[in-house]
Amino acid sequence: MSDSFGELEAASLFCPRCKQANPVRKALLLVLPDGKKYDYACSVCGTQVGGKTDSDSSEFHRIASASRKAPPASRQSGS
Repeated sequence: MSDSFGELEAASLFCPRCKQANPVRKALLLVLPDGKKYDYACSVCGTQVGGKTDSDSSEFHRIASASRKAPPASRQSGS
């Protein structure tokens, strides 16, 4: 069976502090080997109302491969 929905994005979620569904702000928390972890916060009061981890690990592998490269040689002035 194919994944007919793909990646879902929350536009609004129930906020326990406001006692109603409000629009949310999505913020990147971590870049993990198996994807990126996001946090959803209420746009009215800022309370954390949810989270998700996507399955795109390309960002992690890009960062990891860049960190394995040798750092550039530093130049020292001979004054």
